[in-house]
Amino acid sequence: MCIWSHTGNDVTGIISRSEKLVRTSEKLIGHGEIYHYHTKLPIKEPNTGGSFRWHQDYGYWYQNGNLFPDHLNTVYIAYDKNDRENGCMQVLVGSHKAGRQNHHRVGGQNGIDEERIEHLAKICPLKYVELEPGDALIFHANLIHKSDANNSNKRRWSFLVSYNTKENNPVYVHHHAQYTPLDVVPNSAIKACTNFTDMTGKEFLDPSIDKTVIADKTNPVKLPKTSD
Repeated sequence: MCIWSHTGNDVTGIISRSEKLVRTSEKLIGHGEIYHYHTKLPIKEPNTGGSFRWHQDYGYWYQNGNLFPDHLNTVYIAYDKNDRENGCMQVLVGSHKAGRQNHHRVGGQNGIDEERIEHLAKICPLKYVELEPGDALIFHANLIHKSDANNSNKRRWSFLVSYNTKENNPVYVHHHAQYTPLDVVPNSAIKACTNFTDMTGKEFLDPSIDKTVIADKTNPVKLPKTSD
């Protein structure tokens, strides 16, 4: 997993600043100006596992001082073909309407109690999100989702851009970005970009420093931002 807080000016930053992603997310969130909260690149190589328990993104982001879940979303873009065989995302359709669920630390991950999931799954149907390269799923911060291990011989990389609103600027300084105005670019800037290697300003997450990756509902950790 590779995670960074600011867009930078390389092609990944241009994608996250593109009109298509930014303006669509602004319309869906519906609470005014948005900014880049963070981007992550989950890497599932062939036959390497990499499963994620049932969880909500807001199960983590609540601990970071984001007060309103309706002000956050994620654009999930398939870099490779995503299917059941290589561990595609699974969602409980409509589960975001159930509100934030309690998350517990098990096996290095924060997840929702399985008994709770069983009850919700009776009302919110399970859907496998199978995507072709370049397809995107945009989802609410409270949507319950998971993914199984990749035990196939096919790689499964994904590109996830998360947005927050200026109005919902986190009350804690933590490992993701505080409000930072976005310099939105036209969609054509993606193909026009020739910067593939300069990572200046992206501010990558260092898990040895950024302890807020471990959600602690009683003691949210306030830390300075990491260096580039």
